[in-house]
Amino acid sequence: MSAETPLLEVRNLKKHYPITKGILKREIGRVRAVDGIDVSVRRGETVGIVGESGCGKSTAATTILQLEKATDGQVLFDGEDVTTFSKRELKRFRRRAQMIFQDPDSSFDPRMSIGESVAEPLYVNGMNDRARRREIVGTLLEKVGLQASDADRYPHEFSGGQKQRIGLARALSVNPDLLVADEPVSALDVSIQAEILSIMQDLQDEFGLGILIISHNLGVIREICDRVGVMYLGQIVEEGPTDEIFTNPQHPYTRALISSIPVPDPHRSRDEVTLSGDVPSPANPPVGCRFHTRCPEIIQPDGYSFEQATWRHLMDYIYRVHDQNIDVESIFEGVVTEQEGYDDIEEVPLEAFETRLREEFEIPPSLADGTAEQTLTDSIELVFAHDLEEASAVLSAEFETVCRQEKPAEIHIEENHRASCHLIEQDTTAVVESPATDD
Repeated sequence: MSAETPLLEVRNLKKHYPITKGILKREIGRVRAVDGIDVSVRRGETVGIVGESGCGKSTAATTILQLEKATDGQVLFDGEDVTTFSKRELKRFRRRAQMIFQDPDSSFDPRMSIGESVAEPLYVNGMNDRARRREIVGTLLEKVGLQASDADRYPHEFSGGQKQRIGLARALSVNPDLLVADEPVSALDVSIQAEILSIMQDLQDEFGLGILIISHNLGVIREICDRVGVMYLGQIVEEGPTDEIFTNPQHPYTRALISSIPVPDPHRSRDEVTLSGDVPSPANPPVGCRFHTRCPEIIQPDGYSFEQATWRHLMDYIYRVHDQNIDVESIFEGVVTEQEGYDDIEEVPLEAFETRLREEFEIPPSLADGTAEQTLTDSIELVFAHDLEEASAVLSAEFETVCRQEKPAEIHIEENHRASCHLIEQDTTAVVESPATDD
């Protein structure tokens, strides 16, 4: 393998879980946990995947190691496609690619001593010399900051940080080339986190390991990673060198994540980006750009120049109408509860209903643009009449955005920095890597 060839190269990896119904288990949909990601790791390099809980990071890790079978795509290790391996070939592969699990408590058998747990991969891979296994275990425990004599103790006798060190020792027992670490320090105190990360870096320098680290903690990613991929709803939306990602983020989701990093200075202010709503279901991801339902920088239709916060609130209302997920009755009840003079929702006039709805969605009492205001008013009248389908059609005709209409292409901002966002597609210096396509 040449020096330029990645140790690990993931191409368009997908992991979908079928949604079935009835006795015959008829498939009626799919949960797209991982939906076409590209990742590469070179020897001696640390690559991070970061994103909110539920974005598919951990599923990506287990699928890369074939602990779960991939739905589609390739996982190339030393140039060979792991997804096509036989059981015997997978056993050899897992000797060279090990995983550190998020929860050290559940990854150890409480009936086995620490020494037995660390030595188990050695035994499984054919080392029958008990004395030699014991010697290797002792050496590994010392490398991760413990004592060789700890091999005779049991998991319940160790702290969380010590268990994570033991998990690292177990992963290193078969001398792997690649470590996949799933949230390796998420449950630990900050001081212990720093110790574990320092040990991982020292071991990487000593053994030339490639490391893929999964985390929601951008502080950890920034500290240890050479490159980082930002993951949202099963897809990588931005990827590049760590310093470049943190100093020049191109995707609105990346900017939102970075803005959430705590600043250890009470006198220093920062502009935190607030995202609307929750992460959509991977069983029914949004069309177009998957982030558009929450994006604070969503593109406005031609001819409009709303204040961006107003446009985001308006889009929140529009999407709730599109999804018929707006509780009309609660708006009526809110008017009856908070305003005097109404004894029943049947008595609530359109004007009071409209005022209440605008307040719920933080939409101004009147939009500056006359056409937009008339369209909004017409849609509210239809919502008032419980005709959400027609209200959706009225709103779509006037307020459609390219973010909802089209999937963004992957664009190269710099040679090793790529992102998928309509906001940067018109940059003439960017290179379109792949067209927008949907399955």
